[in-house]
Amino acid sequence: MRERDYPIRPVSFTKVKLSDEFWAPRIETNRTVTIPQILERCKETGRIDNFSKAAGLMKGGYAGAYPFDDTDVYKLIEAAGYSLSNHPDSELEKTMDDVILKIEAAQEKDGYLYTWRTIDPVGAADWGGPTRWSNIGRSHELYNAGHLFEAAVAYYESTGKRRLLDVALRFADLVDSVFGPDKKHDVDGHPEVELGLVKLSRVTKQDKYLRLAKFFIDQRGHHEGRKSHGEYHLDGKPVLEMVEARGHVVRAAYLFSSMADVSALTGDAAYIAAIDRLWVNVVSKKFYITGGMGAIGEPGRAVGETFGENYELPNLTAYNETCASIGGAHWNHRMFLLHGEARFLDVLERAAYNGVISGVSLSGDSFLYPNPLESDAKFGFNAGEVTRSKWFECACCTANIARFLPSFPGFMYAVKDDVLFINLFAGSSSEIEVEGRKVRVKQETRYPWEGAIKITIEPERAGEFTIAVRIPGWAQGQPVPSDLYHYVDGGRGSVGLKVNGAAAGLDLEKGFARLRRNWKVGDTIELALPMPVRRVVAHPAVTEDEGKVSVERGPIVFCVEGADNGGRVLNLALPDGSELKPEFRRDFLRGVVVLAGKAMAKDNGAKERDFLAIPYYAWANRGPGEMAVWLPRQAG
Repeated sequence: MRERDYPIRPVSFTKVKLSDEFWAPRIETNRTVTIPQILERCKETGRIDNFSKAAGLMKGGYAGAYPFDDTDVYKLIEAAGYSLSNHPDSELEKTMDDVILKIEAAQEKDGYLYTWRTIDPVGAADWGGPTRWSNIGRSHELYNAGHLFEAAVAYYESTGKRRLLDVALRFADLVDSVFGPDKKHDVDGHPEVELGLVKLSRVTKQDKYLRLAKFFIDQRGHHEGRKSHGEYHLDGKPVLEMVEARGHVVRAAYLFSSMADVSALTGDAAYIAAIDRLWVNVVSKKFYITGGMGAIGEPGRAVGETFGENYELPNLTAYNETCASIGGAHWNHRMFLLHGEARFLDVLERAAYNGVISGVSLSGDSFLYPNPLESDAKFGFNAGEVTRSKWFECACCTANIARFLPSFPGFMYAVKDDVLFINLFAGSSSEIEVEGRKVRVKQETRYPWEGAIKITIEPERAGEFTIAVRIPGWAQGQPVPSDLYHYVDGGRGSVGLKVNGAAAGLDLEKGFARLRRNWKVGDTIELALPMPVRRVVAHPAVTEDEGKVSVERGPIVFCVEGADNGGRVLNLALPDGSELKPEFRRDFLRGVVVLAGKAMAKDNGAKERDFLAIPYYAWANRGPGEMAVWLPRQAG
């Protein structure tokens, strides 16, 4: 069995205990509100009953509009597994065990598991073709399988129970018997199975699943003996020939993530070169200031949920699906593990603090599917996208964010040889192994509201090693690692770094301050990140944002919402000289920094008026209304 893997090893989220006021409450809300609500919705909508029907345990037709509804149950189990890893809950575990029994019963004798076809083979033909695997460009048979595989590994690793893992392995073995170099050549229209197969390969230490994942990746764009599923489905050209991110954004993020996984485990450098090119294209030309991806979703376009053309970044009609931001965060984490560069974590952080958590309400019980950068309180792709919804008929984003939140601490730390990387900042503690030495790390900070971070190091025995502390790009005068956006003042902040109270030089390497010394119990690192209010402007080619400005502070992007500004914000302008004062309000929107100042009302004789901006992630928590991230710089 191979030993090759990512050159940098992430520290599992199970090793990080959060105690901060930002992420820890969200993860607890996810555990107590979001996961239970998704469970109830999966019951109410018949998603769980579909497994019972497929097993012959109850009568009735397939309940649901989509053949991929099975994945909402799988992602629920994955989210529950992550939650159980850090917070044992016997009732939740028993409930998941009962659901898993139904999934096991629904599996056909040869391992096939796709409730749509098992319940109603004739009805399944619309999406899935007349027989198994006959229309996998649309059927989502392998997409369902991928989410099953991910859920099975998560639940096994969190509970030690392998019933669902055995179900997944039977299905994976069936897929392996059908597809391969000397077997059927085709690819699913929605990349996902590749990610699941890699996880099965890791947990079982069987290379056949890794080889199958690579086969599916390599098949994309090669259409000999089969029809093309097209660019929208990431099947327009071979992956090694892709130079521009096109097509469905979530599909792309999953595909690029799986390419990173397979390249790390196989050493295929060609994959790395391809995703490097695609990353540059996205971050330079197709990336929103909130960390979102996916410009196209409005009615009238041939296809939605896709990347636009280069520099096509509309605000009102921006799609920015929550799943896309989550997929982008995972892709960027993998890019960091490959290259060790902080710029990938800059992108991950921007998405996590803005475009991801905007997808779930502060109360944890309602959601956004798209996350536009402007709202006129009238426009909507469908009900629930300007005002939050408790559920969606296509519910992929709800369970996706439920599995993202408890796994977030897994982005915070990583290790390579004798280097300990501190990637993200949150009040927390962790015990990390660095070359055979256990090192306890404690962070004390009110990040992202304040830039002071104190890190206490407690190695089990004193010794020399390196601690690499990420210095965010935004603290160095660069909002994103490209020329797509830049600060109006263009200045670099003054970053302070101390070790045991003494000033330390910023020996930056790939965006990390590297501190090599003989570390002993009680040593401290103090990082002071400047947090002025910064105005951001877009590249001139982004015509949508010409003459406009957005505002951020630290990693947080702000917006203006009608609820705080007399009902209207689309008539406001924010002149460059208008001072904005940050103020922390503990009892407002569950504790946020707001920016208060003056703006100009363009339709009122350009008169000055009070102005309040809130974090973008907190918008749409008080009912429908106008909202804007970008405002004109002049009232005229």
